[in-house]
Amino acid sequence: MIKMNSEATAEPVASTDVLIVGAGIIGLAHAALALQAGLSVTVIERDHRAVGASVRNFGHACITAQHGELYELAQAGRKHWLDFAAKAGFWAIESGALVVAATETELQLLREFSASRPEGQVTILDPDTVRARLGRENTDGIRGGAFLADDLRVDPRTTVATLAGWLDAQDDAAVHFNTAALGFGTGTSRRARVDTGRGAFEADRVFICVGHDVDHLFPQIAAEHRITRCALQMAAAPAPESTTIIPAVLTATSMLRYDAFTQLPSASALRAQVAAARPDLLEIGANVMFTQRPDGTLLLGDSHSYDLAQDPFLNESTTQTLLQAAAKVLDVRSFDTSERWQGIYASSDLSPLLVCDITEAITLVSVTSGIGMTLSFGLAEANLDSRPVSRPTASTTR
Repeated sequence: MIKMNSEATAEPVASTDVLIVGAGIIGLAHAALALQAGLSVTVIERDHRAVGASVRNFGHACITAQHGELYELAQAGRKHWLDFAAKAGFWAIESGALVVAATETELQLLREFSASRPEGQVTILDPDTVRARLGRENTDGIRGGAFLADDLRVDPRTTVATLAGWLDAQDDAAVHFNTAALGFGTGTSRRARVDTGRGAFEADRVFICVGHDVDHLFPQIAAEHRITRCALQMAAAPAPESTTIIPAVLTATSMLRYDAFTQLPSASALRAQVAAARPDLLEIGANVMFTQRPDGTLLLGDSHSYDLAQDPFLNESTTQTLLQAAAKVLDVRSFDTSERWQGIYASSDLSPLLVCDITEAITLVSVTSGIGMTLSFGLAEANLDSRPVSRPTASTTR
C-alpha cells in the first residue's frame, strides 16, 4: 500500500481492498473494522485535519436512549468503541448518562423508560443522588433523575485524530489528508475507481462517508432523501471549581429529542409542559445537555436549526438561552465561556440513515439524524457484513 502525507503525490493508480472517502468518525469506523477483518484500507479526506461534525460535538455515545434499529446499531458498536480506544489509545469511558428531572412529569417519563428496558439498564435516582453526581450543594429544582448505564463518552477534540493516526501507522492502512474525491467509476477488473486531486485509487469496496456534503457529490440522491443541514450552537467553559461530572448530563429537552422517550405515554405531556414553561427552548430546538472533557472543560449546548445551506453566524441570544438553562441545572450563576462554535450535520425527515449503493462496489453512507458518534461503529459493522469485499482473482498491489 502506498502511503503519502499532505505534500506527497499519489502514483497513477493506488490499490487497496477498501477505500473510505471521508475521515470523520463514520469513515474511520468503517476503516477500522475493515482493517480488523484483515483487509487493506485507504482513507482519503479533503481537509488537512479533522474539523467537521466529529470534533464539534459532546463526545457522547447516547446508546441507551435510541430506539428500534438505531438502538441495535448503537449497542452493536459499543464494544468496538471500547476495543479501539484500547488499541488506538484515545480516551473513552463507560460513563453512562444522567438525566435530570425537574418536574413530576419528567420523572414519570423516566419511570416509564426504566420499566421498558431490561433491569439495571435505567436506574431511577432520588434528588440527593442526582445532586451528588452533579456536584451541587442543594436539591433545589431537582425532582429526581435516571442513570442510563450503557452510554459512553469520548473526547471529541482528540478521538478522530488519534484514531486516524493509529490507522495510518498500521501496515495495511493509510490515511491521506488534503486529498479530495473528484469522481467515481469503474477501474480494472470491474473494481471501483475514485479519481482525486492526487491521482486515482482502485478498490474492491468503496464507502463514501462525507456527512452533510452528500449533495456536493450526489445532489439527486440528497434531494430524494430530503437531506438538509442542521446547524447547532455550542460553547465551552471551565467547570465550577472542584467539580467532576462523569456521565453525560441530559434534561427534559433531551427527552423530547430521542425516540426511546418520545414513544412513551408521558411524552406528549412533557412536550406540553415544556411548551408552556419554556417556549424559548423549543423555538431554538434546544437539547440542554453537557459533558466534561478530560481537562475539566464543560461542553455546553445545543440548539438546532435546519436549512439546505447554513449561515456561519452565531446568534448570541440562542447561546445565552442555552447557557442559562445549563447553569440552572448546575446551580451556578453563569459560565465564563472560553469557546463558542457552530456544528453542522446531515438531517433528513425521511430517514435517520442513508445507505445507498451507487454501484455494485460503491456505497454512500450518511447518518442523517445527528447521532453519528453513537451509531458509527455499529453502522460500519452492518455495512461491512452486508456488503462483503469480493476480491479479484489477481492479488492487489499494496
